[in-house]
Amino acid sequence: MTTTLFIVAVVVVVALVFDFTNGFHDSSNAMATSVATGAFTPKRAVLIAAVLNVVGALLSTEVAKTISHGMFDDSLIQAAPEMVLAGLAGAILWNLATWLFGLPSSSSHALFGGLIGAVIVAAGMAGVHWGTVLSKIILPALIAPCVAGLAGAVATRIAYRIARPTDRYSQSVFRNGQRISASMVALAHGTSDGQKTMGVITLVLVAGGYQAAGTAPQWWVILAAGLAIGLGTYSGGWRIMRTMGKGLVHIDSPQGFAAETASTVAILASSHLGFALSTTHICTGSILGSGVGRGTKVSWRTFGKMGTAWLITLPCAGLVGAVTSFIAVKGGVLGTLTVILMLVVGAMLIIRQANHNRVDFSNVNDADEVVVGRPTDPALGREPKTVDQVRKELVGAAGAADKELQA
Repeated sequence: MTTTLFIVAVVVVVALVFDFTNGFHDSSNAMATSVATGAFTPKRAVLIAAVLNVVGALLSTEVAKTISHGMFDDSLIQAAPEMVLAGLAGAILWNLATWLFGLPSSSSHALFGGLIGAVIVAAGMAGVHWGTVLSKIILPALIAPCVAGLAGAVATRIAYRIARPTDRYSQSVFRNGQRISASMVALAHGTSDGQKTMGVITLVLVAGGYQAAGTAPQWWVILAAGLAIGLGTYSGGWRIMRTMGKGLVHIDSPQGFAAETASTVAILASSHLGFALSTTHICTGSILGSGVGRGTKVSWRTFGKMGTAWLITLPCAGLVGAVTSFIAVKGGVLGTLTVILMLVVGAMLIIRQANHNRVDFSNVNDADEVVVGRPTDPALGREPKTVDQVRKELVGAAGAADKELQA
């Protein structure tokens, strides 16, 4: 096995690991509101989202093409596939760090930032197509959340004019409608984020000389990336789901349906146009818009934390990507192994910290904040609930709500 082939194989594996982290990091985009309202049980929600993410990833490759031969100059990066590994390392570590704090930051921007930092170190500023970065990443990132928020607010106002908050039948219809709208968000997420790893793997195949520049992702790349993001989605990402479902606004079924519908339209439109924007930004904007449209209380403190994470994602992931790119590109095989070791150690430390205060399907709706430190509240150390217990609680909560409506 040649050195280049070894590095390309390593990068493909690491890219699929990133795709897995993307899945669990963004599973809340589709299902957080439905889990919060009880339209889906937590386990069923992530299973449906996982399957539809895979299906969505197989439907289109426009976003993959933007990443594989739109953002970077292929002629300047062919000798440095190591930089793609470095960019992925930066993205994975940022995804894990924000997951630890329960912050729904952008996996997409973590990936773009890591790759841009790595390419600048490996090939210089000329290696990045800045016009594409501005038109298909930066500008959509600024516009999309505002558009989604406005659409979510308008849709929520319309929903509450149609639905009667005290009418049991209306609430039941919207709860069932949420099952469809949340599923559509999961499908749309696959058409967007499911393609980004396809683009990265295609980029490294081109950089290593194993695929012609400008060609579409190969069938095995599409299938592997789709399965990886599906498995990641099924794992849950419960820490971020708690923030999205409980931390921003209190969500009822008509409101959740409106937010999910607005998100679906925005994501599918951006995927069709090849915009590599963040589904997290869109879904968060829709949820906030739904809260404003309904006139309910919005936790601007939580949104402030999220907004800060959004602003620093690109530069922070870019910095990590630049450092790891320097190590990998200058160090050859030894440098590549060093980057892999750094990635593994960093991931293990973050996961260990998260296990001090686990959030899973059994307690995702128990609070609206994610605690990072060691648990000091005895209640946090209780045994996890079983699936049956969670289902009974959700059914009981829905029954109590219906009784209140009847009263």
